[in-house]
Amino acid sequence: MTKIRDDNYLKSLGKRIKDIRIQKNISTYELSYESNVSRSQINSIEKGSINTTISTLKAIATALDIELKELFDF
Repeated sequence: MTKIRDDNYLKSLGKRIKDIRIQKNISTYELSYESNVSRSQINSIEKGSINTTISTLKAIATALDIELKELFDF
């Protein structure tokens, strides 16, 4: 069976989210509050250690005030 989890892709996505968050001067605490996603989950996403849902990514994008597609511009 083919492996569908792409660790490099997840790390790139996490780095992109973290870069945008830092660029907008938003803490993980603030992002957690605004997106209704736990801070530990945000940390895990930013590290690329979990494969999160599209709904969670949409909530994060909304909290960052960007379009969902911008998260994938890496």
